[in-house]
Amino acid sequence: MTTRSWPEMADWYDEKQGETGDLWHRTLLDPALFARVGEVAGRDVLDLACGNGHNTRRLARMGAHVVGVDASEGVIAHCREREEREPLGITYYVSDAARLDMLAGASFDLVVCQMALMDIPDAESAIREVARVLRPSGRLLAMILHPCFEIPEASGWVEEHMGPTTTIWRKVSRYSEPFIGWLHWRVDGGVVFMPSYHRPLSWYVRAFNAARLAITAFDEPRPTEEFLAVRPDGSRFADVPLMCLFEAWKLG
Repeated sequence: MTTRSWPEMADWYDEKQGETGDLWHRTLLDPALFARVGEVAGRDVLDLACGNGHNTRRLARMGAHVVGVDASEGVIAHCREREEREPLGITYYVSDAARLDMLAGASFDLVVCQMALMDIPDAESAIREVARVLRPSGRLLAMILHPCFEIPEASGWVEEHMGPTTTIWRKVSRYSEPFIGWLHWRVDGGVVFMPSYHRPLSWYVRAFNAARLAITAFDEPRPTEEFLAVRPDGSRFADVPLMCLFEAWKLG
């Protein structure tokens, strides 16, 4: 098994996402996220675990004052290079999401954290830091792997053939207890395994409540027509969502 960290995969990830995100982001994840973002012109927005910044730049082009933070120095270097080529007023920091000491408290109207909390070892502290930097009545949008259906090394698709009929099921186990599993990525012709921190849905609810973040919406992204056109098997993701999105507001 080959293991790597996100910083080691910065160049590969930047090329994979490009300017507009890969297929999954562009046609499944981003539409669900931005359906919740709403009007951000003139607002202060933090893109936490911003990756190569394709959403960070999109938020800035919508008129927001944006800060991007990621733990990978390599991907932030790519973000800063793009900012130099096309200045959008974005400030980028390299930092663990659980320690945002460079950001003042109550300084953001919106925090966006897409597909990252399940990759952060100390997600509880990251959620507390989000609450700290949000203004009263500020909002968090956090998208993660769906802990009910996408469990690292403990979930998968099962096809059952009964005569002329094929039924596809989602098989899951080990849901209730937090544990560290492994996700695989195909990189440069090989397979790289990355740690993923499974936590049941109730864990996130408790963590948000403890940070005084009130959950007001919970979405399960459905594939778009573009996704279905490229992925013939994509209809299964409409039946069993593998990602979910929390909207939570900071209580005053």
